[in-house]
Amino acid sequence: MSSYKKNSITLIGAVGLGTGVMISAGIFALLGQIAELSSKWFPLIFVLGAIVTAFSAYSYKKYSEHYPSAGGIGMYLVKAYGKNAFATLGALMMILSMVINQSLVAKTFGSYLMQLFGGAENNWIIPLLGLGLLSFSLVVNLSSNFFIQTFTSIASLVKILGLLLFSFAGLYAANFVVSFAETTSQSPDLSPMHYLASIALAIVAFKGFTTITNNGEEIKQPKKNVGRAIMISIAISLLIYLAISLAVSSSLSVSDIIAAKDYALAEAARPVFGVFGLWFTVMLAIIATVTGIIASVFAVSRLIAMLADMDMIPHKQVIKDARTQQQTIFYTVGIAMMLTVLFDLTRIASLGAILYLAMDMMIHFGLAVKLKDTVDAKPWIVWSAFVLDAIILTAFLYIKVTSDLLVVLVAIVLTLSLYVMQKVYLDRKEEAN
Repeated sequence: MSSYKKNSITLIGAVGLGTGVMISAGIFALLGQIAELSSKWFPLIFVLGAIVTAFSAYSYKKYSEHYPSAGGIGMYLVKAYGKNAFATLGALMMILSMVINQSLVAKTFGSYLMQLFGGAENNWIIPLLGLGLLSFSLVVNLSSNFFIQTFTSIASLVKILGLLLFSFAGLYAANFVVSFAETTSQSPDLSPMHYLASIALAIVAFKGFTTITNNGEEIKQPKKNVGRAIMISIAISLLIYLAISLAVSSSLSVSDIIAAKDYALAEAARPVFGVFGLWFTVMLAIIATVTGIIASVFAVSRLIAMLADMDMIPHKQVIKDARTQQQTIFYTVGIAMMLTVLFDLTRIASLGAILYLAMDMMIHFGLAVKLKDTVDAKPWIVWSAFVLDAIILTAFLYIKVTSDLLVVLVAIVLTLSLYVMQKVYLDRKEEAN
């Protein structure tokens, strides 16, 4: 049994979970990567990412109003496409994109923590620290919903206030002058495809709002509060991203941001605040990554449990007297640990972006075509979200094919393998019945 507790998550708690996931990978792990693809325009890219995400959020809001569920996206796909391999594929792609995000955050935690010791001379230390953070998140997620939402909400508030303090102090120290100074010889020639591709990573920075939909059945008054929590979380995250982007721009050139892309905020703190600023930034990074991991594991375990309870994925109880959701926490953290060890930050982020955008298009198509007579939604908004996703994903794939073909191949092989495995599993299950 999954035994979810209805009405156990408040509106504030839901916002805490959403911002907990977003304001971690988004600003600490992805700022440098976005700057690498968009040069001095990276603050604007966050705005464009928020706009595209707002279009997407409309679809999720409409789904949640009709199908509030602890499985969130998994339930939406089943309602749109039926209980088949295609729907399961979409749910698994979402699960993997979120687990990939967990490994991204875990490695970011290690990268920032090591800045207190002059950076990592031994590459194995960063993933080892990430594994420690994932282990901690597993323990926390075995506790109650009340503790999790209270912990993430308080920590998210501390994180938000700290980041705003960091950004305004940085701008004040620079007399509120944002510098985009850059050595031209070090700046690569960027095409329109680069800018479009950078929006894909910005969307990843905002996709934490889906954490809220994955807990829909447990949120108080879900038909009203899920949509509210999503929009509030996106708005808060955009404010933080813009403030931090401008503060970093006032302290570092774009070339410096790109060079320190795995720990850009810590690097920006050095010239402005000295040792104190470095410690302050690293402490914020630790709080941000801890809350991000906990909130993400909380949501993903519920999505996997819903699929297991619906017999859409292979599942066997291996822990006596454990609820399905409790057991899936171990699956979630275990996969994240493997990714943390195997991939670097750039490839982790890229793989997550590809899987998420593809799944997002499935969500929009299902609402616009499959559920057009069931769910009351404005078609132009849903189709706009679909087209925007398609354009951005195409640009991102083009850039990755020309710069890192392996990531694209891994995404394709992984997607096809998941579909084939699910098709075989569901066909055999149907024959057995």
